[in-house]
Order: sequence, then C-alpha cells, then structure tokens
Amino acid sequence: MAWALGGIIVEQPAAAQMGMPGTAPARGPDTPAPVPATDPEANAPIVPDAQFDAALPPITDDINAPLEPATVPPAAPAGNAEQAAAAPLTPGQLPAPAVPDTALTAPLEPLAAFDSTPLNAVADSGGRETPDIAYVTEVRGLDPLGLTDEFNSLSALREGKGKADNATQIAARAREDEGLAVRLMKSLGYYDGTAISTIENVPGENGAAAASRIRAIVSATPGELYTLGAITVQAGPTVPEGLVRRELPLKTGDPIQAARVQGAEANVSLKLPQQGYPFVKVGDRDILLDEQTHRGDYTLPVDTGPRSSFGALRTEGDAVFGLEHLNVFPRFKQGQLYDTRLTDDLRQALVGTGLFNSVGVEPLRTGQPGPDGTEQVDLMIRQNRGPARSLAGSVGFQTGQGVTAEGTFTNRNRFPPEGALILGAIAGTQQQGLSATFRRQNAGRRDRTVTVIASALRANYDAFEAFTGTLSGRISYDSTPIWQKKFTYSYGFELVGTNESVFDFVENRRVRRTYGVLALPGQVLFDRSNDLLNPTKGYRLKLNLSPETSVQGSVRPYGRALIEATGYYPVTDSLVIAGRARAGSIFGIARDDIAPSRRYYGGGGGSVRGYGFQRLGPLEPVSSLVPDDKGNIDLANLRPVGGRSLNEFSLEARYRFGDFGIVPFIDAGNAYESVLPKGGDLRFGAGIGGRFYTNFGPMRVDVATPLNRRPGDPRIALYLSIGQAF
Repeated sequence: MAWALGGIIVEQPAAAQMGMPGTAPARGPDTPAPVPATDPEANAPIVPDAQFDAALPPITDDINAPLEPATVPPAAPAGNAEQAAAAPLTPGQLPAPAVPDTALTAPLEPLAAFDSTPLNAVADSGGRETPDIAYVTEVRGLDPLGLTDEFNSLSALREGKGKADNATQIAARAREDEGLAVRLMKSLGYYDGTAISTIENVPGENGAAAASRIRAIVSATPGELYTLGAITVQAGPTVPEGLVRRELPLKTGDPIQAARVQGAEANVSLKLPQQGYPFVKVGDRDILLDEQTHRGDYTLPVDTGPRSSFGALRTEGDAVFGLEHLNVFPRFKQGQLYDTRLTDDLRQALVGTGLFNSVGVEPLRTGQPGPDGTEQVDLMIRQNRGPARSLAGSVGFQTGQGVTAEGTFTNRNRFPPEGALILGAIAGTQQQGLSATFRRQNAGRRDRTVTVIASALRANYDAFEAFTGTLSGRISYDSTPIWQKKFTYSYGFELVGTNESVFDFVENRRVRRTYGVLALPGQVLFDRSNDLLNPTKGYRLKLNLSPETSVQGSVRPYGRALIEATGYYPVTDSLVIAGRARAGSIFGIARDDIAPSRRYYGGGGGSVRGYGFQRLGPLEPVSSLVPDDKGNIDLANLRPVGGRSLNEFSLEARYRFGDFGIVPFIDAGNAYESVLPKGGDLRFGAGIGGRFYTNFGPMRVDVATPLNRRPGDPRIALYLSIGQAF
C-alpha cells in the first residue's frame, strides 16, 4: 500500500502489504477487517506510475542549469476550495494558497471603543459595584537574615495596602515580591536563594472560608551562604607597594555581601586620592561563583593613574579673586604629595567667603615631573561670582532689657579682596545706636580677620544711662561655620568716650560724668566642642584679658580679666547635660573710678536667668531713696551700681525630639564690690526653656523665676533669642 504526501508516494514493503505474521498491527474489536487480497482494487496504486512520472520535471545533467519557474494557480473563489485542492497539478506548479480567514484579516476595534472599566468597578446583577479584594501579606524565611523590614519597605504586596482589583493582580504582586526576596538574599551572599509565592483563603471567624479575603504568602529559602575565595587586584605598581590591596578591606572567607563589597571598592576610590593618586579609577568587579564549594573568586581591575604632587593654581570663569589672593587659601605647598582632603579644604574655604554662586576645584594633569618621581598636578579653580550685598536682621526680648531689634547691610567685597563694609543699626526700648564696620577676611593669611569699628550708642538701663562713642580695631584668628578650630585668638584696641550717670557715694545721689578709656583687649579660646552653635559634646575654655586706662581728670591704669569654662556631656542621643562656670575680676583701681558701663553685673538671659538684666550685684544705699507721701520706702527702686568681680554657674538638661527641645535649667551667681568673687551670697534662678532647631542655630525661649528673690526682683522673667544660652 502507498500514501500520497504532497505529491510523493511512499510504498510499504510487500510483507506489510500481505499481512505477514509478526508485521500486522494489532487490531481491536472495533477495527475493520482488512480488505481481502483477492479484491483487484485493493492493491491498485492511488496515483499510477505513468501519471507520477509525467508529473516529474525533466532531468538534465547540467547541475548549473536554472530552475524552471513555478506556477501558482489563482486562488479559488470562496466555496470552491475543495475543488481547487482536488484539481491535479501540472509539472512545476505549486499548490494554491489557502484562503485567509476573514476574522483574522478584519481591522482591530478602535481603542476608544474598548471597554477599559476595571473589574472592581463592574456592577453585579443588583446594580452594586463589586468591592475590592482584601488580602493580608506574610513573608517567611527572611527574618533569620534580618531582611524582613527591608522586604516590607519595598514589597509590591505591602505597597498595595491589602487591596486589589482582582486575584490576578494579587498574584502579579506576589510574583514581583518573589524576585525582590531573591535579590535581597543575593545581596547578603545567598546566591542559591529561591522564593515562591502562594495564595490561600483566610478562614472566617465561623470556620468557613472568607471568600472576600485571602492571604498572599512569600516563602524564601536562602540556601548556602557564599563567601569570598581568592581576591585578586589588577593594578599597576604603587608607592607604597600593595597600596590598593591594603585599602580594599576584603578578606577570604568574608560573605559576598553587596554592601560590603561596594563599600570596600568605595574605600579604594576615597583613600587613594588622599595618598597621591587623584586620578584613580575602579573598574568593574568580576566574581566567579563555584556551586560546589559555595565560594566566589573576586577580581577587581584598578587604574591608579600617576602618583602626583601639588603644582600651581589656575583659575577661569567670572573671577571674584585673582591668583594672588587665591594663593592665601591653600593649606599645602607646591611639591607636597597630593591629598584630596586638602583640595576639599581649599574649595570649602572659598565657599565660606560667601562671594560665589558656585566654585569648583579640579586637579589637572600637566605631564611635568614633580619631586620623588611624582607628576605635578595643577588645580583649576572655576569661579562663578555671587551677590556680595545682603541685608540681615534680628529681634529679641529679655525682661529688664526690653525689646531689641538689629539690622545690618553688608557689602562683602566693597574693598576687594574681601574688604567688607557693614552698616548697622540697633533700636530697642533701652538702647539705640549706629555703627560702621570695615572687615577684611583672610587678610594676608587664611582665616585671619582685620576689623575696624566706629559706633555711637545710647543705653538706658537700671545700672546706668550712657552716651558712648567707640573706635576699635581687632585682629583675630577665628573659627568659621565650615572649619571650627581648636585654638583661636584675638587682640586689638578700643578708644571709648562715654558720658554716663553714676551714683556718687559722697553726694549720695546720681550724677553725670564723662570718661575716656583706652583698652588693649585680648582673648584666647580653646575649643574641643563638636559644634559652634549647638554643641552636644566636648568643652570650651576661654580667657579674656584687657589692660585698660581710665581718664577722668587723671590717668588710672587697671586690668580686667574674665575666665569661662563650658562643658557638654551626651547622656543619650536625645539628652545633653550642659554646664558653665564663669569668674571675672577688675584689679588695680577703685570701683567708683571705673566707668559704670565697664563694671561687672549679673542677671539676664546670658547670666543668671530669673533676675533682670544687670540687676545682680551691689545696689545703691537705702538712704538714697526718697520716701513717698506716707513715709514708705520702696526697695524696688534701688538701682545696681556694679562691682569689680563676678561669678556665675549654670546647669542645663537639653532634651531634643526632632526639631524641638525642652531645657530645664538652674543658674547661680552674683557680682561683688571686692576684687575677687566670693562663694557666698549667691542668687539662684531656675526655669524651663523651649528650643526650635533651625539650620542656622536654635531659637530659644526661656522662662525663669528667682529662687531667693529680693525686693524689686520680678517673679517671672522671659527671654527670647537665637542660640543656646552657652
């Protein structure tokens, strides 16, 4: 028997045709019996040999002869496909193409006509919308690895907040979380980790399944932990030898954790520029994992670039400073081994001038030899000039001192380079004044400031009323908001002319006198605190010493000294205990020969809170008071006269939560007529304060009360200002 397959006839062997034993296929009861061999048509071929041979194309011996073109009959009309298929093919003719399905060739439905209503919004037969499907999420297997919290923060299931449009959406989120779990496990070195998600019904309270609530479970299996095997660094020679490997803090046996490996590579990028290699480039790592040993051989290519030393400064852009002034800022010398920390220091010092919109410092290769086989690297300073003028203001209030408002106009580069002109005004209930200041920063040396001030001030306090004119100058080496220094100092001069009200103990009344003062004040500060405006740990030691001469009919030299110590101890991250002790002395002159404005007083927001400003210390004698109509004397009218010595103590508990804080405090102190302060007769004040922390320092509100108040002292004192009390 033969079958026709696309015009090719395959014949069975004769034995199969004749049904020889062992060759006939098994026949079941429903299988029709074979046609008897005696039927003359049974063995007749479907296509006679003559017809088959006639259909074959003629064969030529020329193998390079071109093929005869194939003819394709026209497509049969619809309904005649069977007739076309049954028609015999002529030599070289291909079968007719199938008639295309009209449904497949029809144009797509317009997108605007597509029904995109979410499944959860489809109304049921009652006209009500189908509710969202509620689900709960559970993750298993990640808690021993410490990954549960991180998984929950990134989970697609968690992001859905327990609601989905349909079960398919839940399953899609669960599959996404499978990949998340695998990635997190790999980040810790579990490279064989797998995760699978399942969705199950949550049983209801009555034991029946709750059809509207399901549980999505993500189960993770970490597998074996992979560790580092051989560690290879591909880098050129360095000085010292093996520098790259030394700064790559990885060792064989460490878990292959993404954060650990990336941190180690970042350390190379950080530390090599600090040791003479500013152009280091860390390449792409290669880790070859072994599934049998669960180890990974690590290879890191590193291009260190040339070992370099500092060269010259260059500049471009909208210049604020020329090269002469720019060379004041570096803390390195030409030829010194390159250190990126010194480059960053230079950039930050330029930012600290406040004269740039932006400024950049970039190392440039020169190809010129430097010392010790290094290459000289110049620094390109790209300047972008910023506004030099600014307005600033502040307002404060203190019981006994009243409201004080200050405003300043500053042109920071009025006299280039960095010669600032500052015009200031102060207006308050008890003081008014004007001032003009010339200040040159980085004057011939980094962080050295030269200041000259001319001012006129009227002050009207309980202790004195004064009209004062001052001309002063100072040279200082200061800390800045960017660079807080351990040791700072200042020295200068003051020329003061003042007309003040003073109590004359001989005449037993207040009189006005004029004083001339020449002073040479100096200050040193040793600062080991961690912040200029809001320290939380460390300490500070400050000493002020001022030789002075008072001229009032005759020259009377004397000296003023003040020493202060503050400390800050962090009990917890939120609680800091802060303390302060201060002592002052004026020696070499009688108190009554000192201008009242230069004597020592206690009390106020920066002293012993709870008492009025300058209210602590010796007072006028009672005999100076005039009785009222009834013959009574009000001791509250006694005014302070000041002293020659001072002591103060403060203790605060600064508790901070977010941008706010609460500060209970207690203060103590007094001023004395004697040259040295006394331990007795201390006045105590206590209270509580609030803090609002900003990026320019804390704003302070303190409420205090005197604990051993005197007649005339307020029961409650309020202080509003910027910055901590100390």
